[in-house]
Amino acid sequence: MAEVKVPELAESISEGSIAQWLKQPGDHVEKGEYVLELETDKVNVEIISDYTGTLSEHLAEEGDTVQVGQTIAIVDENGSAAAAPKAEAPKVEEAKAEPAKAEQAAPAKEAPKAEAKEASSTQQVIASPAARKLAREKGIDLTQVPVADPLGRVRVQDVEAASNAPAATPAAPAAAPKQAPAAKQAAAPVEVNDDRIEVVKMTRRRQTIAKRLVQVQSEAAMLTTFNEVDLSAVMELRSRHKDSFVKTNDVKLGFMSFFTKAVIGALKKYPLLNAEIQGDHILKKNFYDIGVAVSTDEGLVVPVVRDADRKSFAEIEKNISDLAVKARNNKLGLSDLSGGTFTITNGGTFGSLLSTPILNAPQVGILGMHTIKTRPIAVGDQIENRPMMYLALSYDHRIVDGKEAVGFLVAIKDMLEDPEQLLLQG
Repeated sequence: MAEVKVPELAESISEGSIAQWLKQPGDHVEKGEYVLELETDKVNVEIISDYTGTLSEHLAEEGDTVQVGQTIAIVDENGSAAAAPKAEAPKVEEAKAEPAKAEQAAPAKEAPKAEAKEASSTQQVIASPAARKLAREKGIDLTQVPVADPLGRVRVQDVEAASNAPAATPAAPAAAPKQAPAAKQAAAPVEVNDDRIEVVKMTRRRQTIAKRLVQVQSEAAMLTTFNEVDLSAVMELRSRHKDSFVKTNDVKLGFMSFFTKAVIGALKKYPLLNAEIQGDHILKKNFYDIGVAVSTDEGLVVPVVRDADRKSFAEIEKNISDLAVKARNNKLGLSDLSGGTFTITNGGTFGSLLSTPILNAPQVGILGMHTIKTRPIAVGDQIENRPMMYLALSYDHRIVDGKEAVGFLVAIKDMLEDPEQLLLQG
């Protein structure tokens, strides 16, 4: 017998939910063939079998949460030998014994699941070295530490908080076995007797998005500052070069490459907006992996343009276009979503005039673009109609002061209103 296990997914992902089984007990499975689809917080992943044979049983059902390293199915490498007993009809004289067999089989099936979950949860805790050291010194079990980081990492402040609340930690193991029944009971309040109301269960990804948004607002000292930019120069530049740009690069010259370049230029002037807080330390990042928010049917995802400062306008446009297509076709890989040092979100595509974007933790800054509106603007002593866009910068006030935030937005405004500056970036 061979085991099908949940493989390593990404540093920040330690579990997922079984979206659907692609192979059922009794089905023949080839090595490398897809067995099930796993839904994680970020993407759906198809899990393959490392063995050829017959899938003899599932150890978890659709909708179950499973841990990395957990055994979720059994493959009989003898193939036909496993299929034969399933095909036999039960004998009449054995019919009475079947309920007893079923009752005995159930605990046997649950035991490995529980053991796998326990072992996996211990091994898959993601924590900073400082947090692990502090946990050892204080004798704290990292698996019992409540985590505030949206990516699931245990940080120093989490361990300190756990050490200051000793009564809450012992209660966790006792409460754990009751989670499943509680989850089932939670469905009762939404069982409405009104056929005009449709009750829809949130997907795992939507639940994660909701949880992270709440966590960010409770953990970060988030503040938003605004400015407006005259896009006349950018639009005139695009108009002059759009045809030749497409012919040369096989991609349209959009606004996102200009904004990405402007953001990078501003980040170089104000590096704390490209940083991350970890405990009592600030991690300054000397690279520019820019996340670009993309709306999909299942919610907002933020694929990342790697080393955007080293890419040309055409390369940035191609990257963003490819990532957007993959996102809407649910083809993003974990590597497309991990990391990111700063995020740009464009609510203007939906007509938003002004908004306050929420941080994409652990990042400390996010730029919100909005719809372009022609408005009367004072230009010298004259009033002219100009294509104007409001910009919003949400930032973590714990490490970014208002002066830096305002300067950051002004730098972006200056570069976009004089786009030739974007070509002179160091």
